[in-house]
Amino acid sequence: MIPPRYEYERFIYSIPREFQEIIKRSSLHFYSTSAAAGMLKGAVWFRNGLRLQVVEVIDFAIGEILDYSYTVYDGQEKILWFDPQPHPENPKLAETFPHHKHLPPEIKKNREPADGIGFGQINLPTLFAEIATLKS
Repeated sequence: MIPPRYEYERFIYSIPREFQEIIKRSSLHFYSTSAAAGMLKGAVWFRNGLRLQVVEVIDFAIGEILDYSYTVYDGQEKILWFDPQPHPENPKLAETFPHHKHLPPEIKKNREPADGIGFGQINLPTLFAEIATLKS
């Protein structure tokens, strides 16, 4: 479950300090959309040269992420992205349905399960760990 808003915001704004060994800086910002909901937008720059663009829509009343988009760039090149667009026709995605990631080659059509990504949890630590291993 997504923690209360104040804990979530504390986590977001502590990212540069808590993950300083892998992250150079963060422009993540939480925007309130109502008393119980909000949106997270911005980017995280990694020490390995990669950048993560983040968008999350969160409902704290139910403790869930309603929608998200996580996109990883190497310079201007999109090298990986995660999304919850359902693809029930693809049986290999069933274990993490609807969460999956797009990888090269043929990044738009090459989909793999997204372990550790979900609507009911903070996904960023999982993403940070994976992105930190992609390039050195």
